[in-house]
Amino acid sequence: MMNKQIKRWGLLTVTALTAVSLTACGGNTTTSTKTGESAKPSGGAAATAAVVDNKPVKLRIVWWGSQARHDATLKALDAYTKKHPNVTFEPEFSGFDGYADKLATQAAAKNAPDVIQMDPAWLAEYSGRNQLVDLSKGINTADIDKSLVDSGKYKDKLYAIPLGNNATGMLFNKNAVDKLGITPPANGWTWDQYFQFGRDAKAKLEKDKYALMDATNDYTVYSSYQSSQGKGYPVTVDGKFNLDKDTYITYAKKYADLRKEGVVPPPDVATTDKESDAKMDLMNNDTVLIKRSFAALLPGFDGVKPGAYKFVTQPKGVQASGFLKPSMFWSISADSKNIEASKAFIDWFVNDTEAADILTTTRGVPVSKKVLEYLTPKLTPADKQQIELIKNVAPDAQPFNPGAKGWSNYTAKDFKDIGEKVMFGKITPEAAYDELVKKAKDYQ
Repeated sequence: MMNKQIKRWGLLTVTALTAVSLTACGGNTTTSTKTGESAKPSGGAAATAAVVDNKPVKLRIVWWGSQARHDATLKALDAYTKKHPNVTFEPEFSGFDGYADKLATQAAAKNAPDVIQMDPAWLAEYSGRNQLVDLSKGINTADIDKSLVDSGKYKDKLYAIPLGNNATGMLFNKNAVDKLGITPPANGWTWDQYFQFGRDAKAKLEKDKYALMDATNDYTVYSSYQSSQGKGYPVTVDGKFNLDKDTYITYAKKYADLRKEGVVPPPDVATTDKESDAKMDLMNNDTVLIKRSFAALLPGFDGVKPGAYKFVTQPKGVQASGFLKPSMFWSISADSKNIEASKAFIDWFVNDTEAADILTTTRGVPVSKKVLEYLTPKLTPADKQQIELIKNVAPDAQPFNPGAKGWSNYTAKDFKDIGEKVMFGKITPEAAYDELVKKAKDYQ
């Protein structure tokens, strides 16, 4: 059922994106929302907004992201308060590093913020522990593809509202690659071509510069690599351990060779990477040329080096390795005392054109078809790159695996920690595989 839903979402997404792309190229389609006119919440959300209009409310809200996302979100919160002066916000925001641990600690202490930016990989965990509010009523989802809405469900209840369409890809510094005079990455390339690109680039780079990221400790990259070899995901959607021994050892040894050749950074450098951080992200500070990323993260990178970056699909094996996913969600804490006000805010955030003008694609391609149609003529080249990546990944995308309940610590922490032991030469790839198998028994 999951595969059918994801494939349907992929097809619907591409159809919608193709339509709006044609509009942006000069088609005669007329938008259903007039420029400058805010879309009105409908149904339950309109009633909710009316209920909370005169009641002073302070909403705690938390998210991760780049500076571009922080700036846009803060501006959106100010705009919402101007529309609803009784609603103010207490924002908490950071980079991705450390976000999951802090949120888990807050939730366990029943002190989570009212409105929570939720990653698809954690949704089953929080929903399964009854830490989120059912959002089936009070938020207008009529203009969002049903299968994308369903990605926010757990056991048939809606616990999360998707905020953007997203795809995984490889982001590279086109300006730097052009200066090196080497053949740039291209859609449809293979893993062998990816590794060779790294070697070709390293041959022309300065001593303290590197071509590729060391992905030995990166579960997302390894998961894509294994699935592209036709071996499925290392942990299946239903929580079965499926780490393929030969594939893992081959993968770890490839990166060991790349470390020896200086194609990837040494471990003391590689482990300093902080995704989307303006100074600590190894792409942003010019330490590497290319890394695994997501379409929705492009505005953050582009904000640091405007026009420098370009997306291509992830390398393929016997099949493609890329996948489509909701970029992230808004959820509401089950401990919130401001549930109705939080729903009204989320409805505005997703469906209102004033919000869209402020937020643009800082959380991925907008999920509301009406909002996307309204926004498309205003999109920047970086925004359009997000749409283009989604279109390129969709035709042969892997089924999206949001993460099985009970396994999030394994995929986010254990795989990383054991991978770093390999990177620092403390254990062999074979020993790492044995450790991963042993550790998995704690989760089965």
